Amino acid sequence: MGQPVERESGDRGSEKSENSGNAAQPQLPPGQRLQRGWPVTHYGPVPKFRPERWDFRVFGATADGEKHSWTHEEFTALPYASVVADLHCVTKFSMVGAEWGGIPARTIVEIAPPAAEVTHVMVWAEYGFSSNLRLDDFVSDRTMFATHKDGELLTAEHGFPLRLVVPHLYAWKGPKWVRGIEYMTTDRRGFWEERGYHNIGDPWREQRYSYQEEPGEGPEL
Repeated sequence: MGQPVERESGDRGSEKSENSGNAAQPQLPPGQRLQRGWPVTHYGPVPKFRPERWDFRVFGATADGEKHSWTHEEFTALPYASVVADLHCVTKFSMVGAEWGGIPARTIVEIAPPAAEVTHVMVWAEYGFSSNLRLDDFVSDRTMFATHKDGELLTAEHGFPLRLVVPHLYAWKGPKWVRGIEYMTTDRRGFWEERGYHNIGDPWREQRYSYQEEPGEGPEL
């Protein structure tokens, strides 16, 4: 499931390096190549959006023990923000300088906070797709539930009505067609993590596959 940081934030993807002494080129994580345009990459079919049936849910170990949900109208009425971010796909392409607009993940955490013992989040999407994140990665001020790219609504192929953007991790950590999050007190692997991808997915450390995991980087067995 292919998926990008605030330029003012000092993210490594926003740094520039000189190439041949003249043209400034974006600095990319190791093993990545610069991509012009935005390839469509995903597993399975594109779901049909039915706004009257769509909702966004927060459940699991919430601070108040309750489940929280928003209709599509309610969710898109939450405060809108944008971030300029690079997207690094594990298939080795990087798309730089996109503007992502939507609802910051931190906003959801503030409205429906997790219990004190929560350490991880499972992001759930259509067809039961899932991706696990450390809570610190999820609450980064650059993690975004994106509805727009470069001022335009996302297309269905690119995740409309909602995709998660986690700029400092490989793009599979930000699923398309997101429907909710689950707060977890212990880690467990998501869809691609169960199929051999790295549990954390830092592109700057080239954490592509589970066999590269160091002690403590995966769920306890």
